[in-house]
Amino acid sequence: MLNSLWAGMILIGIIFGAWNGKMPELTNAALDSSKDAVSLCITMLGVMAFWCGIMEIAEKAGLVKKAAEKLRPVIRFLFPQLPVGNKANEQIAINFIANILGLGWAATPAGLKAMEALGELEEDRRLGRAFGPVRKRGVAGDEMCIFLILNISSLQLIPVNVIAYRSQYGSADPAGIIGGGILATMASTGAAVVYVLVMQRWGKRK
Repeated sequence: MLNSLWAGMILIGIIFGAWNGKMPELTNAALDSSKDAVSLCITMLGVMAFWCGIMEIAEKAGLVKKAAEKLRPVIRFLFPQLPVGNKANEQIAINFIANILGLGWAATPAGLKAMEALGELEEDRRLGRAFGPVRKRGVAGDEMCIFLILNISSLQLIPVNVIAYRSQYGSADPAGIIGGGILATMASTGAAVVYVLVMQRWGKRK
């Protein structure tokens, strides 16, 4: 769907430029944008390597595990039916920590591992090896839906991505977005938590 939208917008731009005799400007803009894209990729690669390295060091030093333990009450509150010893707990915590730091790239591997563990939990429930509601294959469990919603809402204290973009494009104060970013992501995460709690209560009533 996204590929179709992007292709459609590009095609409309080309047709509009040709119709108005702006093809030279369109060609120059495409070349300039290509150079900017490569430059931005190099900048983001450096930022990504730095922060992913920091996360790796924190994990090796045991800091991530300690942070995950601190987040355990929050995870228990949001995922009441998730077994305490399930390996998804740690991966969910790592994902939350990475997202809070604005490290979407570092959060993705942990998010995928968490979803994989939650999928295994659903299979265990179908086989009677774990407690919780049983759903047929192909239907996401409560924990999977909750985790996806919270991951998308993504509370961020340091929006590294946006700061890097602003720095790349010459902002006088790249970090000036931090306050607004915190407020915006607090609102989105708060809405996600409220939605999760309402749906959990509604599900129990059903």
